[in-house]
Amino acid sequence: MPVSTVSIPVGQWFTSPEGVRWWFDSGSFALDFAYTGAIGGNPAWERLHAPDDLTAWLHERFPVAIGTARSRDLFDAISLRDAIGRLAQAAAHGGAPRTADIDLVNLYAATPDIPPVLAGGSRQAGRSVQTVGQALSTIARDAVDLFDPANLGRIRECNGSDCTIVYLDTSRAATRRWCSMQRCGNRAKVRAHRARRAVEPAA
Repeated sequence: MPVSTVSIPVGQWFTSPEGVRWWFDSGSFALDFAYTGAIGGNPAWERLHAPDDLTAWLHERFPVAIGTARSRDLFDAISLRDAIGRLAQAAAHGGAPRTADIDLVNLYAATPDIPPVLAGGSRQAGRSVQTVGQALSTIARDAVDLFDPANLGRIRECNGSDCTIVYLDTSRAATRRWCSMQRCGNRAKVRAHRARRAVEPAA
């Protein structure tokens, strides 16, 4: 059961070094956030170079108005993001999570998040613009849900031979194998097809 009180679409577009655009459904908003950074040691993922980058990402993803990020907000965001990334890597590889990372996620999750809003009212309740801190709390609460024991074994690394992308398998039968069928799934199909074609003349 999601702990976040705000409904946020999951998944985002990536562009490969070759310029190919593909859709990655991580299965979790917290994982989406982790993939704004060098998760798995891949510096190519880094997207948050300045406070304006954080502001743009939050504005793109949240369905409510978020304030402008400052340098301190960027520091906090990167700290939370990297902790989520390390926890995801540990879960995918069956490793022990770092206590410091758990504590950091719990710290942010304990602060006020973005409250839900019922449309159709005649009065404004609370803030009209939410703070970056509230957005980070919402992300942290989603991370609490992500790393719940109920998801044990569903946080996985892509089966692609040269891919280390981690995702949450939300399929009913827990049979997802690829980060994306557009990317690694398609590559595997092409390789299998070529292998069959190579065997056919000999047969």
